[in-house]
Amino acid sequence: MIGSRVQNWARRLKADAHAAWIAARDPRCPWAARLVGLGVTAYALSPIDLIPDFIPVLGLLDDAILVPAGIWLFVRLLPAPLWEECRARALAEANRPTSRTGMLIVIGLWIGSALLVAWTLGLI
Repeated sequence: MIGSRVQNWARRLKADAHAAWIAARDPRCPWAARLVGLGVTAYALSPIDLIPDFIPVLGLLDDAILVPAGIWLFVRLLPAPLWEECRARALAEANRPTSRTGMLIVIGLWIGSALLVAWTLGLI
């Protein structure tokens, strides 16, 4: 019961962060909201945290507080119709099918490119 609530909250938070990214790049977004939105999404997606995740409890707590608080502030600064439009778009994109084969092809291309560069430079 609690686990499913946490999963739903995490899914909603991920969709809201994606919606903030979409909205912040929209030309109708006010500049103050744009700065907050880009900052929140950069922090949410960044592997660097204020408090590292390996610190018990506090490491994950900063993400659980800062990202939702930033999204809350962003939504307050944004026109409501724009937020609803961007949120609906983010939810629709979240429901797109993903392709593991496509992911493996892209990873293979990156590895192949790195090997080609290394071979060209005489490193291998």
